[in-house]
Amino acid sequence: MERIWTRSYSAGVPADIDVAALTSIGEYFEQAVKTYGKRRAFISGSSGVSYTYDELDLLSRQLASYFQNQLKLPKGARVALMMPNVLQYPICLFGLLRAGYVVVNVNPMYTPRELEHQLKDSGAVAMIVVELFAHTLEKVIANTSVKHVIVTGLADMMPAVKRMLGNFLIRKVRKMVPPYKLPGHVSFLDVLALGKASDYRSVRVEPHELAFLQYTGGTTGVSKGAMLSHLNILANAKQGELWSAPFLDKSQEITSITAIPLYHIFALGSCLSFVGLGGTNVLVADPRKIPEFVKILAKYPFVSLPAVNTLFNGLLNEPEFARIDFSQLRFAIGGGAAVQRPVAERWQQVTRSPLVEGYGLTECSPSVTVNPLDMKEYSGSIGLPLPSTYVSIRNDSGQELPPGEAGELCVLGPQVMQGYWQRPEETAKVMTADGYLRTGDVAIMDEQGFLKIVDRMKDMILVSGFNVYPNEIEEVVMMHADVMEVAAVAKADAHAGEVVKIFVVKKNPTLNEASLLAHCRQHLTGYKIPKEIRFVAELPKSNVGKILRRELRNLD
Repeated sequence: MERIWTRSYSAGVPADIDVAALTSIGEYFEQAVKTYGKRRAFISGSSGVSYTYDELDLLSRQLASYFQNQLKLPKGARVALMMPNVLQYPICLFGLLRAGYVVVNVNPMYTPRELEHQLKDSGAVAMIVVELFAHTLEKVIANTSVKHVIVTGLADMMPAVKRMLGNFLIRKVRKMVPPYKLPGHVSFLDVLALGKASDYRSVRVEPHELAFLQYTGGTTGVSKGAMLSHLNILANAKQGELWSAPFLDKSQEITSITAIPLYHIFALGSCLSFVGLGGTNVLVADPRKIPEFVKILAKYPFVSLPAVNTLFNGLLNEPEFARIDFSQLRFAIGGGAAVQRPVAERWQQVTRSPLVEGYGLTECSPSVTVNPLDMKEYSGSIGLPLPSTYVSIRNDSGQELPPGEAGELCVLGPQVMQGYWQRPEETAKVMTADGYLRTGDVAIMDEQGFLKIVDRMKDMILVSGFNVYPNEIEEVVMMHADVMEVAAVAKADAHAGEVVKIFVVKKNPTLNEASLLAHCRQHLTGYKIPKEIRFVAELPKSNVGKILRRELRNLD
C-alpha cells in the first residue's frame, strides 16, 4: 500500500527513521548519559528522590558488574524483573541490557500459576523481585529454572535515613510484606555494593540480538513471549522520539509522567523515547489512588502523560485535578484501549490540551500509529502509521483493500517482533507470506491515511448477521452524563444468535435502565441497542487499566 499517510505528518516529522544507525539499547542510553548527564533521568513521584543520567549510569554499571563477576551469567541469559514503578527498575533495566542479558518483565500481581508459567516458559535463571511479591516466587521457584534471586525493599533507593525508616514502616508498621523464605537470596543493596567492588566489562550487543521476552496478556490463550530485539525496541523509541521532538524544547528539562507500569510495553516504549530526548520520567507506583496521583501531577509540571482511557476518566472525575497548572502540557497519549469521545472532549476542556490516541500491541514494541501531536480535537482515529511503518488493510483472503473499506490491519516495520519465543506454530499464524504481522484488529483507512479501529475481531458481536462493534456501543453509552464506565459484550440469543449486553458503573446513583435505554435508542439503530443492562460497582481491568471483556463475558 502506498504510504499516503506521510503527507499528513506534522511539520518536522520525517517519513523514515535511520534504521542502519540503530545499535543497542545500552549504547542508546550511554549516548543520553553523554549528552544529558546532569539532568534528572527518573524521579520517584511518591518520595521525590531522583537520579540523574550520570548517577543512573553508575548504578546500572554496578548491577551489570554483579551479574558478570559474581553470578558469572553468560550473555543472553534471561533475567526476570518483578516490580512496580520504583527507581530500582531503570537501574535493573539498563544494567541488564548493557551487559547483554534478556529482560523478562513480570507483572507483580501475578498469581503463582501465572508466574510459574512465565518463568518456566522463558527459562529465566535469575530474578529481581520487590519483597512485597517474594512470597509468590517462593511458592513456585522449585518448579522453575531460577537459581539466583535478588530481593529489594520498596524504599531501598532512598537516602539512608529515609530508607531505613521507609522500609521499617512498610515491613513492621503497615505489615505490607507477607512472610517468605527464599534461601540464598541477596539484597539489592548488597548487589550494588558487590558490583561496585568489581569492574564492569563493556559488552558488544548487536541490533538483532534479543532484548526482551515480553509476554502477552494471555486473554486469547496461553501467555506467549514476544521476542523483541534491541533493534525492535530502539526503532520504536526513535519513532516516538521523532514524532514528539518538534513539539518539545530539548534545551531544557522536559518531564513525562510514567503512571503505567514499566513492565508493560506501552510505558516502556514511552519511557525510552523520553530517554532519547534527555527527558525526566516521574515514576508513579500506584496511579489507581487518584487523589495521591493528582498531588504528584501538581508537584511536577509535565509535558507528556501517556495513559489509558480509564485513568484519564478517573482523573477527570477527581475535583482537584482541574486545579492543576497545565501550562506546560503539550500532549497526553491514550493507548492500551480505545479512547472514548466523551473522555477526550472533556480532557481538552479541562486541560486545554488534546488527548491524542495511538495504537499498538506487544508484538510491535508496541507503537504502530499515533495521531499528530498538533491535532486540535478528538477525531476517533488512531492516527497515522509511524515513520518507516507500513500498514495494509486485508480481507479474509489476504487481499489488500483500498481506503474506505474495513479489513484486518496488518503491519510491517522495524518494530515488529522476531516471533513468539519457542512457538513457531503460533508465530506462523500471525505472520503473512510477505512478512506482515496480522494484528487481529478490524480497521479502516481514509484518503489522508488516518486509521480507525472498528474493533477486535474476537470482540465483534454478530446480531442477526449484522456486525456490531463494542467500541461504538461504549462510546454512545459514555455520552450519558450519569455513566462512569461501560463495557459491551456479546450475549448468546436463540433468535438473533447474539445480542448486546452492557455492564455499567454509575456516576449518579439515580441512573436507571429506562433512562439508559432511552439514551441508546436516540443514538443507536435497533439491532445495536443493548438487550441487557447490568449495573456493577466496578469493571474488571488489567494491570494497566484495560477493561477485560473476556471476564465479563464469563459472568452470568
